[in-house]
Amino acid sequence: MTGRPYVLLSCAVSVDGYLDDTAAARLVLSGEADADRVDGVRAGVDAILVGAATIRRDNPRLLVRSRARRADRAARGLPPDPAKVTLTASGDLDPRADFFTLGDAEKIVYCAAPAAAAARARLSGVATIVEVGGRADLPAVLADLAKRRVRRLMVEGGADILRQFLAAGLADELQLAVAPFFVGDPAAPRFGGAAVPANDAANRMTLAESRRLGDVVLLRYLLGPASVDRRWLREAIELSRRSPVSARAYSVGAVIVDADGEIVATGFSRERDARDHAEEAALRTAAAANTTPDAARRLAGATLYSSLEPCSVRASRPRSCTELILAAGIRRVVFAWREPALFADCQGAEKLSAAGVTVVEVPELADEVRGVNAHLFGP
Repeated sequence: MTGRPYVLLSCAVSVDGYLDDTAAARLVLSGEADADRVDGVRAGVDAILVGAATIRRDNPRLLVRSRARRADRAARGLPPDPAKVTLTASGDLDPRADFFTLGDAEKIVYCAAPAAAAARARLSGVATIVEVGGRADLPAVLADLAKRRVRRLMVEGGADILRQFLAAGLADELQLAVAPFFVGDPAAPRFGGAAVPANDAANRMTLAESRRLGDVVLLRYLLGPASVDRRWLREAIELSRRSPVSARAYSVGAVIVDADGEIVATGFSRERDARDHAEEAALRTAAAANTTPDAARRLAGATLYSSLEPCSVRASRPRSCTELILAAGIRRVVFAWREPALFADCQGAEKLSAAGVTVVEVPELADEVRGVNAHLFGP
């Protein structure tokens, strides 16, 4: 694995942007529905990172609660819980904290050089201590996590850690749960702030999802300096991780986005049926949801993003995804990884191009798609 992990920031805020209040007890911002969503996100990552101050103040467990999700991780050859990661400048952490004592997942402490020796002595036997140049050396932290085969990193706080990732431009996604009340205390910790570069009209975040969870609203944004194509393709790769594991088929994600940047439909492999392909599932949803006379025009101006090259031949259904894309009238397709000759000789890109469809390949994201499908290729 090369580069750095996909970095997902996750937090809950009040309507006026506060992460907490100043009371001794932790302010509960989200409800049970959002807590279950967060549990699902945790189950889909390789590691969870929080700051040392969060460990001292909140004593988080950072475990996957759902038995079904833990079983699904085991089926994918993963430990029941993601690795736990923290950053510290002082090394002042209690080895009896839940972060260290609960769960069998690996615990990694990135410690500023002056305090590394003391941290090793204090945390010997409960965590791996990795010395870094300074408290904010996030590139070094991400590079080391990549070497440890962490492909997806969830950052859960606190405020300072979230700001550091945003200020460094090292976040790929922001999941923001907004609670329906105000805190209104200038002394309380707040999300964002002066340390975070402003987004203007030329550098907007991409809204991938908005969802009601009880009385909480989830806003999910795609971030980073990447092009819009790369952002949506990363979204397709994230969707592919929801595919039920199969030893005989790829895990693929697909997103259809119209010319205005609005999601028309999404899909992933085996979404409703063991034979479902991602593009097929997305096109089926698009057809069901868009029954107006303008639906065909909307699809004609849309782009289909797929983590894997659309298939050109298949045995499980009468028509390939390439044929379904052409029948739907979509004129632009973006994908990350050419389909290897494992199950079939795929010529989807060539057939789409020959039919006049604009095809864009983004091979720099292919490693991420390979990672999702690593179970098909062995060690």
